[in-house]
Amino acid sequence: MKTKTFETDNVKLDQNDALSFLKTLDDKSVDLIITDPAYSGMNQHLKLGKGRIVGDYKNKSENNKWFEEFHDNEENYKKFLVECDRVLKDNRHIFIMFDSFSLLTLSEQVRKIFNVKNVVTWDKVNIGMGHYFRRQSEFILFSSKGKRPLSRRDIPDIWRIKRIHKAIYPTQKPVELFEAMIASSIHDSDKDFVVCDPFTGSGSSAIASLKHKCKFIGSDI
Repeated sequence: MKTKTFETDNVKLDQNDALSFLKTLDDKSVDLIITDPAYSGMNQHLKLGKGRIVGDYKNKSENNKWFEEFHDNEENYKKFLVECDRVLKDNRHIFIMFDSFSLLTLSEQVRKIFNVKNVVTWDKVNIGMGHYFRRQSEFILFSSKGKRPLSRRDIPDIWRIKRIHKAIYPTQKPVELFEAMIASSIHDSDKDFVVCDPFTGSGSSAIASLKHKCKFIGSDI
C-alpha cells in the first residue's frame, strides 16, 4: 500500500498500518504515546469477526468500507511495544487503552517493556452492550519509560466521561478522554511536545493534542 500523508505545521497523519508507521519514526522522537488499539482478542475468542467496518455493518460487502483490524495477539503486541519503546523519549509516558479481555491477556506484555504505574478506569456513564454483564467501562494502562511525575497529584484513577453514542467511526472515543491523558502528562516547562497515536482512527487524539498546543503525529489504515 502506498502511503498517503497529510501534513501541517502541527499535525502529520500517515495512511499506514501502526507497525509500519512506527518504523518510519526516529529513535526517541516522541514525548507521549496515547493510543487505542483494536480489541480484537474478544472478537476472535467468541468468533464474532476479524475486522471493522466504517459505516453501516449491513453494508459490509461494499468496497472500501471493510478493513482488517490489528490483531492484538502476543506476537503483534510485542512488536508494537518494542517500536513504541524505541520512538519514545526517556522519562516519558505511554497510555494504552484496553477492554477487560485484552487487559488480562496483554498487560504482562506491557510490563516486560515499560514501567506500569496504574490502571485508569474510563467510566462511560451510559451502559453499553455485553456478553456477560453489560459494559460501562474500559481501561487505560498508564506506564512510563523511566521516571516522570504526573502534572498534578490530585488526579483520580476513574475518569467519568460520556461515551459517544451513534459514533460515525467504529469504537470512536471522546476527545475529552485523550485530553485527560495529555493533561496528566504534560508539564508547563515542556516545549514542542510531540504526541503520537499509531491508531488515530477518527482523530480524537489529534484534536486533543491541538487543544493542548502539542504537535501530533499519527497513522491509520
